[in-house]
Amino acid sequence: MKRIILSVTNDLFSDQRVDKVCNTLTKMGFHVTLVGRRYRNSPKLSPRNYQTKRLHLLFKTGPLFYAEFNLRLFFYLLFKKVDILVANDLDTLLPNVLIKKLRNKKLVYDAHEYFCGILEIQHRPRVKKIWQRIEKYCFPKTNAVITVSQSIADKYREEYGKEVAVVRNIPVLGAVCDTVGAQNFAPNEKPVIILQGNAIHKNRGGEEIIEAMPFIRNAVLLIVGQGDMIPYMKGRVKELNLQERVTFTGRVTPDKLRTYTASADLGIAFDKNVSPNHFYSLPNKLFEYIHAGVPVISSDLPERKRIIEQYETGVVLSDLEPQTVANAINSILENSELLIRLKENCRTATQELNWENEERMIWKIYCITRLSGVVQ
Repeated sequence: MKRIILSVTNDLFSDQRVDKVCNTLTKMGFHVTLVGRRYRNSPKLSPRNYQTKRLHLLFKTGPLFYAEFNLRLFFYLLFKKVDILVANDLDTLLPNVLIKKLRNKKLVYDAHEYFCGILEIQHRPRVKKIWQRIEKYCFPKTNAVITVSQSIADKYREEYGKEVAVVRNIPVLGAVCDTVGAQNFAPNEKPVIILQGNAIHKNRGGEEIIEAMPFIRNAVLLIVGQGDMIPYMKGRVKELNLQERVTFTGRVTPDKLRTYTASADLGIAFDKNVSPNHFYSLPNKLFEYIHAGVPVISSDLPERKRIIEQYETGVVLSDLEPQTVANAINSILENSELLIRLKENCRTATQELNWENEERMIWKIYCITRLSGVVQ
C-alpha cells in the first residue's frame, strides 16, 4: 500500500478541505497520514479514516514559529515511510521539497491560497521577498500543483509556466444538516443571517455586517467562528445596542457549523479587495451556504461573482456601505418568492457544485502518480 503524508500548519480541527482530500485518498487505497500542529487549546480530534499527527511547538506565531515548524516537519518526514508527499500551502513546502530531493519521492503541492499575495505580507517587503524566494526555489521542483480557484491557477501558470489543476473546496454532496434545536438564537423565528469562517479577520466582512444591522429589519445575525476581529465586533454590538440581535458562537465542530448554516436564511461573504489573494479567493463558505440552501450576499470579487451569477444563488454588491448591505438583505428577506427561488437555485446548483465532481481531478493526479510514477 502506497503511503502519503500531507502537511499543514493548522491544528487539523476545522480544515475541511484537507479532511476531504484525505478521505478521498483513503478511498483510493492509499495509507494516509495528516501532520499539523497542536495549539495549547486545540480540541481533541474526532475519529478519522486516516492517521493524524499534531506537533507540539514552543513558538506559536511569527518567524520563529515557521522556522521551528519547518525544522520539525523536515525531521519528521526524514524518517517516515512515505511514497508521496503533499505540502498544503507555501508555509509547508520547503521541508517537503528537501525531503523529495533527499529521498527521491514524489511531491504534490496543494496551494489553498495565493500565498505571496496574502494581505499579511503585502506591506512587509522583506518578509514578502523571503516567501517569494522560497516559492521560486520550490515551485518548479513539485511533480504536481493543485489550487482552489481558476484565477490562482492562471496566476501560477503565468509566473512559472507550470500546469496547475483546480480542485475547489466544495462540500460532499448530500451531507445531512440537522436543524433541530439550532435556532434558539432566533427569537420569534426571525430570519437568520449567518457569517461563518475560521478566520474572521479584518476585511473579511465582519465589520460591514455589524454596521448594517441597525438598518436591517426583522432579522438576527449569527457569527460562527473565530478571528482577530471578533473582540472589535463584540464591542460594536454593545455600542450599537444589538446584543439581542447578534449571537457569537465561537469556534465549533464542522458538524455543528453545518447545523448552524442550514438553519440560516442568508449567508454573508464580504471579503474585500485588499490584496491579490483576497481578489482571487473562492472561499469554502460560499459553497457551504449553497449546499445548505442558503442564498449568498457577496462582495464583488470575480471568482465568487462567477458562481453566484452563473447559478443565480444570491446577490453581488457593488459596495459594502451599511445602507447598501441592508437594502439588499431587506429586499430579499421581504420578498418570499425571491427568497424561495434563490434557495431552490442553491439546491439545484449542488448537483454540479459538489466534492464528488471535484475529487475526479484528485483521482486523476494520484492515480497517474501511483501507477506510472509520473505526475502530469
